[in-house]
Amino acid sequence: MAITMNKVLGEVFGPTEGTARVAKDVALVLAGIAALALAAKIRVPMWPVPITMQTFAVLTIGAGLGLRLGLITLLGYIALGAAGLNVFTGENAGLAYLAGPTGGYLLGFVVAAGAMGLLARRGWDRTVAGMAGAMLIGTAIIYAFGLAGMAYLFLAEKGAAWVLQYGMLNFLVGDALKLALAALVVPGLWKLAR
Repeated sequence: MAITMNKVLGEVFGPTEGTARVAKDVALVLAGIAALALAAKIRVPMWPVPITMQTFAVLTIGAGLGLRLGLITLLGYIALGAAGLNVFTGENAGLAYLAGPTGGYLLGFVVAAGAMGLLARRGWDRTVAGMAGAMLIGTAIIYAFGLAGMAYLFLAEKGAAWVLQYGMLNFLVGDALKLALAALVVPGLWKLAR
């Protein structure tokens, strides 16, 4: 059984061959890194905790750029943060930040962006239901890595209930809103592309 490989949004606009295509890809990666850095700094007041738009950016970049460019974008973003540039949520950066409580989530961002790129290649990003399903999968991947990192750092001291509360449950309302937004925006962009 053959799997249909669709274009992703980043491939339907602009040049498709030669050096112009390479220049477009570089521009898309740089724009993606800038969008991630900006999304990490946007704080939306919510209960029980404020949310950032970072996971929205991670998952939509993965879907919009596909596996290869999505991974390059996320790895570039994390490399900049590891080098000390202030691109992450909050004011801290560097290797120590990556080894802290958010390190697992950042690793999850890379894996989730890759998964979103693969799902977009299969057309999941073209419908509201498909994009919502892809966002659920991407979010679950981020939480799997993030909670594993939180458990490694805090499970013995604070317990499983604390890790679950502060590593996931406090963020579910905001994640549901971001999922709904992405499920509308990305298929809407496909309608414009057609």
